[in-house]
Amino acid sequence: MARRQSGGERGAIDMLTQDHKRVQKLFKDFEKVNRDDNESIRELVETACLELQIHSMLEEEIFYPAARTRAEGQEQEDLLNEAEVEHETVDELIAKLHALEPDDAMYCAYFTVLGEYAKHHIKEEEQELFPRVEKIQGLDLNQLGEDMRLRREELFAEMERSEEETDAAPGSRQPGEVEIEDAADDELEDEQEQIDISRTRH
Repeated sequence: MARRQSGGERGAIDMLTQDHKRVQKLFKDFEKVNRDDNESIRELVETACLELQIHSMLEEEIFYPAARTRAEGQEQEDLLNEAEVEHETVDELIAKLHALEPDDAMYCAYFTVLGEYAKHHIKEEEQELFPRVEKIQGLDLNQLGEDMRLRREELFAEMERSEEETDAAPGSRQPGEVEIEDAADDELEDEQEQIDISRTRH
């Protein structure tokens, strides 16, 4: 039988359930946000999308594969397959949101639909998938929880590095600054124009 969490340890299912609660709270908070407050809407939506993306990656990289290796019966296999398909739909909706601005008429609509998909996904996992996984023989849920905790830290660190690299990337120049390459290109164009003009005079 799967080892349940003990003491202060956070087992895999407990960790994923806590993720669900955080996301559900964000969707409830969204219902109360002033639709004219674009900054608050953007912050809430981006936070929810990040939570969902990290959660999906932890499940797809660690939790689902572990459950598949010891899957008991076709019904459990089907639940895992359906969960991964639902992740694909969630990813598509998140991509749509990233391509829009909060003042776009479809922005809130996409986020509302994302919330409906997430709610359905959470219900299926907590009521059908998780109870079956808890009964799997030989599955160490505490170790899975620790693996996911470490991976979560790695993912957040990777995202922070990515943001820092984007901020420091060439092209993100300060007002009034001109890149050296641009200045060199301008000089080359001036020289070429002078050559062309001298040719037309002969």
